[in-house]
This record gives sequence, C-alpha cells and structure tokens, in this order.
Amino acid sequence: MRLLHAGDHIVMPWKNGAGATTQIAIAPPGASLDSFDWRVSMAGVVEDGAFSTFPGIDRTLAVLEGEGIVLEVEGAPPRRLTGESEPAVFPGDVPTRAALIGGPITDLNVMSRRGRHAHRLTRRIVDAPVTLAPGGGIMLVLALSPGLRVGGERLERLDAAMLDAPTRIEADHATICYVIELWEVADGHGN
Repeated sequence: MRLLHAGDHIVMPWKNGAGATTQIAIAPPGASLDSFDWRVSMAGVVEDGAFSTFPGIDRTLAVLEGEGIVLEVEGAPPRRLTGESEPAVFPGDVPTRAALIGGPITDLNVMSRRGRHAHRLTRRIVDAPVTLAPGGGIMLVLALSPGLRVGGERLERLDAAMLDAPTRIEADHATICYVIELWEVADGHGN
C-alpha cells in the first residue's frame, strides 16, 4: 500500500489551458498528458465550458463538491451529475461540455488509454469494516472526509491510498469514499 497525501498531489494547468487540475496519480510515473496509460485527478470547475480532448482515452467523472453539472457529450443526451449520482462514463475524444448547476464544483476524473488499460470508479459509503481487493490491477481509495482508515492508516480529506493487495477499510463513522480500479486490458476490450 502506498499513501498519496493531498498535500503532495500535483497541481497543473488543464490540457486546454482553461483551468487547473490536481493530479493524484498517473502511470507510468512522469508521463505527460499525451502519453499516460491511466490518470486520476481532481479539478475545480468555476464556469461553463468545454472539456479538454484526450484522443484514445476513456473517462469517468464524479462530482466531489458543489451542486453539480449538466454534462453534454456529443451524440448523447445531456446528463445531470451531482455528488449523489453514479459517475458518468464517456470517451475523452468526443467533444464534451459542462454547464454548472448552481456554482463551482470539484470533480474527480479517471482516465485510461483505450486498448491498454480500463478502469471503474465507484462511490462507496463505508459504515462497517470491509476488505477491498484489487483484482489483478491497482486500486485507489480516495477519502472525501477525515476518519477513513485504510490498512490501519488514517486518511485525511482528499488523501488516497494505492492498494496492490487485499486491504481492510474502516471508518470512525459512515464515510464516503471513491474506489478506483485500474487494470491492463488483455483483449483490447477491457476484459
């Protein structure tokens, strides 16, 4: 297990230059925004606008803070996305826009290179001890508030833990976290 403390996350400009993103983890280490296999990041969105385009990338987006957005992915009906919604899955190489519902938000963005890696993002409430096991890949757990313990280590708000073996997760009280699963693709279709 490796802890990724919020204070160590890397802040950088969006690919399109219209804002800033906070990178939690990337593979391979040191990869650029054009060469990564997978990437986990957060971003503050303060105005309506277009998303950066990422050719060959699959994306999943969740709202961490704020009222939410209306996600407009070309070729799909608009989707209202809030902190209680299931994360939205969409291709990173299709024109996409977001319209704020009621003010700024912070989102969680997971991206993986199609044909090489795949991912799953799940919102989870931890109200009893549970063991999470990465199924042959990597698993990250992102804490939304203090009180989450991963493998006995206490996570603070927006800290993450990268798991490579079955690990016990527990909380002082019912706590929301996000679980990110990442794995290599064997057949080019996520299987």
